[in-house]
Amino acid sequence: MQRQPLIPMTALTLALLLTAAPAQADTYKVDAVHTSVAFQIRHLLTKTSGKFAEFEGTIEIDPQARDTLEVTGSIETASIDTGDEERDEHLRGEDFFNVEKYPKITFKAGELTDVNDDRTKGKLSGSLSMHGVTKPIVLDVEWFGTTTDPWGNKKAGFAGTTTVNRKDYGIIWNKALDSGGFVIGNEVEIEINVEANLAE
Repeated sequence: MQRQPLIPMTALTLALLLTAAPAQADTYKVDAVHTSVAFQIRHLLTKTSGKFAEFEGTIEIDPQARDTLEVTGSIETASIDTGDEERDEHLRGEDFFNVEKYPKITFKAGELTDVNDDRTKGKLSGSLSMHGVTKPIVLDVEWFGTTTDPWGNKKAGFAGTTTVNRKDYGIIWNKALDSGGFVIGNEVEIEINVEANLAE
Protein backbone atom coordinates (compact mmCIF):
# COMPACT_ATOMS: atom_id res chain seq x y z
CA MET A 1 0.00 0.00 0.00
CA GLN A 2 1.35 3.39 -0.99
CA ARG A 3 1.61 5.72 1.96
CA GLN A 4 0.45 9.33 1.68
CA PRO A 5 3.12 11.95 2.37
CA LEU A 6 2.86 13.51 5.81
CA ILE A 7 2.22 17.23 6.17
CA PRO A 8 4.48 18.74 8.80
CA MET A 9 2.52 19.55 11.95
CA THR A 10 3.57 23.19 11.93
CA ALA A 11 2.29 23.71 8.38
CA LEU A 12 -0.97 21.92 9.17
CA THR A 13 -1.51 24.02 12.29
CA LEU A 14 -0.83 27.23 10.38
CA ALA A 15 -3.27 26.25 7.62
CA LEU A 16 -6.00 25.53 10.16
CA LEU A 17 -5.45 28.85 11.88
CA LEU A 18 -5.57 30.78 8.63
CA THR A 19 -8.79 29.14 7.45
CA ALA A 20 -10.60 29.00 10.77
CA ALA A 21 -9.80 32.32 12.41
CA PRO A 22 -11.90 35.27 11.22
CA ALA A 23 -10.46 38.77 11.06
CA GLN A 24 -10.53 40.42 14.46
CA ALA A 25 -12.43 43.68 14.24
CA ASP A 26 -12.23 46.33 16.94
CA THR A 27 -15.20 48.53 17.78
CA TYR A 28 -14.63 52.20 18.53
CA LYS A 29 -17.07 54.77 19.88
CA VAL A 30 -16.77 58.35 18.70
CA ASP A 31 -15.37 60.68 21.36
CA ALA A 32 -17.54 63.75 20.81
CA VAL A 33 -15.26 66.01 22.85
CA HIS A 34 -12.34 65.40 20.45
CA THR A 35 -14.30 65.03 17.21
CA SER A 36 -15.55 67.67 14.79
CA VAL A 37 -18.33 67.52 12.19
CA ALA A 38 -17.96 70.62 10.04
CA PHE A 39 -19.22 71.97 6.72
CA GLN A 40 -18.76 74.84 4.26
CA ILE A 41 -21.15 76.34 1.72
CA ARG A 42 -20.82 79.32 -0.59
CA HIS A 43 -22.48 82.54 0.63
CA LEU A 44 -22.44 85.45 -1.85
CA LEU A 45 -18.75 85.81 -2.83
CA THR A 46 -17.12 83.59 -0.22
CA LYS A 47 -17.82 80.52 1.93
CA THR A 48 -19.53 80.24 5.29
CA SER A 49 -18.57 77.45 7.67
CA GLY A 50 -20.45 75.72 10.44
CA LYS A 51 -20.50 72.62 12.59
CA PHE A 52 -22.76 70.31 14.55
CA ALA A 53 -22.18 70.07 18.29
CA GLU A 54 -24.12 66.89 19.13
CA PHE A 55 -23.51 63.55 17.42
CA GLU A 56 -22.56 59.94 18.05
CA GLY A 57 -21.08 57.10 16.06
CA THR A 58 -19.56 53.64 16.03
CA ILE A 59 -16.67 52.46 13.87
CA GLU A 60 -15.75 48.82 13.38
CA ILE A 61 -12.36 48.08 11.84
CA ASP A 62 -9.69 45.40 11.74
CA PRO A 63 -6.64 47.52 12.67
CA GLN A 64 -4.27 45.13 10.89
CA ALA A 65 -5.97 44.29 7.58
CA ARG A 66 -8.09 47.46 7.31
CA ASP A 67 -9.98 46.03 4.37
CA THR A 68 -13.42 46.80 5.80
CA LEU A 69 -14.75 49.77 7.70
CA GLU A 70 -18.27 49.60 9.12
CA VAL A 71 -19.59 52.94 10.30
CA THR A 72 -22.87 54.14 11.77
CA GLY A 73 -23.46 57.67 12.97
CA SER A 74 -26.12 60.22 13.74
CA ILE A 75 -26.17 64.01 14.13
CA GLU A 76 -28.67 66.15 16.03
CA THR A 77 -29.76 68.74 13.47
CA ALA A 78 -30.80 71.21 16.18
CA SER A 79 -27.16 71.41 17.30
CA ILE A 80 -26.09 73.31 14.16
CA ASP A 81 -23.74 76.18 14.94
CA THR A 82 -22.54 78.76 12.40
CA GLY A 83 -21.56 81.38 14.96
CA ASP A 84 -24.70 83.46 14.44
CA GLU A 85 -27.77 82.56 16.48
CA GLU A 86 -30.25 84.32 14.18
CA ARG A 87 -28.91 82.42 11.17
CA ASP A 88 -28.88 79.17 13.14
CA GLU A 89 -32.54 79.61 14.04
CA HIS A 90 -33.32 80.09 10.35
CA LEU A 91 -31.36 76.91 9.52
CA ARG A 92 -33.32 74.97 12.16
CA GLY A 93 -36.63 76.08 10.65
CA GLU A 94 -38.73 74.82 7.77
CA ASP A 95 -36.68 76.58 5.08
CA PHE A 96 -33.73 74.32 5.83
CA PHE A 97 -33.37 71.40 8.28
CA ASN A 98 -36.85 71.56 9.81
CA VAL A 99 -35.47 70.04 13.00
CA GLU A 100 -38.84 69.35 14.61
CA LYS A 101 -39.81 67.04 11.75
CA TYR A 102 -36.30 65.75 10.92
CA PRO A 103 -34.30 65.77 14.16
CA LYS A 104 -31.41 63.61 12.93
CA ILE A 105 -29.00 63.16 10.06
CA THR A 106 -27.81 59.55 9.86
CA PHE A 107 -25.03 57.77 8.02
CA LYS A 108 -24.39 54.06 7.50
CA ALA A 109 -21.45 52.63 5.57
CA GLY A 110 -19.66 49.37 5.06
CA GLU A 111 -17.80 49.14 1.73
CA LEU A 112 -14.22 50.38 1.55
CA THR A 113 -12.62 50.58 -1.91
CA ASP A 114 -9.63 52.17 -3.65
CA VAL A 115 -7.40 51.52 -0.63
CA ASN A 116 -3.82 52.70 -1.05
CA ASP A 117 -0.75 50.47 -0.64
CA ASP A 118 -0.14 51.25 3.02
CA ARG A 119 -3.86 50.93 3.78
CA THR A 120 -4.24 54.41 5.25
CA LYS A 121 -6.58 55.96 2.66
CA GLY A 122 -9.59 54.82 0.68
CA LYS A 123 -13.15 55.56 -0.40
CA LEU A 124 -16.00 54.64 1.92
CA SER A 125 -19.42 54.28 0.34
CA GLY A 126 -22.63 54.43 2.29
CA SER A 127 -26.00 56.10 2.63
CA LEU A 128 -26.75 59.53 4.08
CA SER A 129 -30.26 60.25 5.35
CA MET A 130 -31.22 63.90 5.81
CA HIS A 131 -34.45 65.89 5.67
CA GLY A 132 -36.43 62.71 4.98
CA VAL A 133 -34.31 61.68 1.98
CA THR A 134 -31.69 58.91 1.76
CA LYS A 135 -28.97 59.09 -0.91
CA PRO A 136 -25.75 57.16 -1.56
CA ILE A 137 -22.53 59.06 -0.91
CA VAL A 138 -18.79 58.33 -0.99
CA LEU A 139 -16.32 59.72 1.53
CA ASP A 140 -12.60 60.05 1.04
CA VAL A 141 -11.36 58.56 4.30
CA GLU A 142 -8.03 58.40 6.09
CA TRP A 143 -6.84 56.17 8.93
CA PHE A 144 -4.42 57.80 11.39
CA GLY A 145 -3.73 54.67 13.43
CA THR A 146 -4.13 53.88 17.11
CA THR A 147 -2.48 55.03 20.31
CA THR A 148 -2.96 54.90 24.06
CA ASP A 149 -3.54 58.16 25.91
CA PRO A 150 -1.88 58.98 29.28
CA TRP A 151 -4.89 57.54 31.13
CA GLY A 152 -4.68 54.14 29.47
CA ASN A 153 -7.50 54.60 26.94
CA LYS A 154 -6.90 53.07 23.50
CA LYS A 155 -7.69 55.60 20.78
CA ALA A 156 -8.07 55.56 17.00
CA GLY A 157 -8.08 58.46 14.56
CA PHE A 158 -9.99 58.88 11.30
CA ALA A 159 -10.92 61.64 8.86
CA GLY A 160 -13.49 61.85 6.09
CA THR A 161 -14.48 64.40 3.47
CA THR A 162 -17.24 64.54 0.89
CA THR A 163 -19.48 66.98 -0.97
CA VAL A 164 -23.26 66.75 -1.21
CA ASN A 165 -25.86 68.79 -3.05
CA ARG A 166 -28.40 70.10 -0.54
CA LYS A 167 -31.13 70.18 -3.21
CA ASP A 168 -30.83 66.39 -3.53
CA TYR A 169 -32.22 66.26 0.01
CA GLY A 170 -35.06 68.70 -0.60
CA ILE A 171 -33.34 71.68 1.03
CA ILE A 172 -33.96 74.23 -1.70
CA TRP A 173 -34.41 77.67 -0.07
CA ASN A 174 -32.52 80.51 -1.77
CA LYS A 175 -32.77 84.17 -2.80
CA ALA A 176 -31.89 85.60 -6.21
CA LEU A 177 -29.44 88.50 -6.40
CA ASP A 178 -30.14 91.58 -8.49
CA SER A 179 -26.67 91.20 -10.03
CA GLY A 180 -27.37 87.57 -10.95
CA GLY A 181 -26.83 84.33 -9.08
CA PHE A 182 -28.11 83.40 -5.64
CA VAL A 183 -27.35 84.09 -2.00
CA ILE A 184 -26.12 80.58 -1.19
CA GLY A 185 -24.70 77.70 -3.21
CA ASN A 186 -25.97 74.16 -3.47
CA GLU A 187 -22.74 72.20 -2.90
CA VAL A 188 -21.97 71.52 0.76
CA GLU A 189 -18.43 70.46 1.64
CA ILE A 190 -18.31 68.16 4.67
CA GLU A 191 -15.23 67.47 6.76
CA ILE A 192 -15.21 65.04 9.69
CA ASN A 193 -12.26 64.48 12.04
CA VAL A 194 -12.79 61.64 14.47
CA GLU A 195 -11.05 60.58 17.65
CA ALA A 196 -12.65 57.40 18.95
CA ASN A 197 -12.33 55.19 22.03
CA LEU A 198 -11.98 51.42 21.90
CA ALA A 199 -15.25 49.99 23.23
CA GLU A 200 -15.02 47.69 26.22
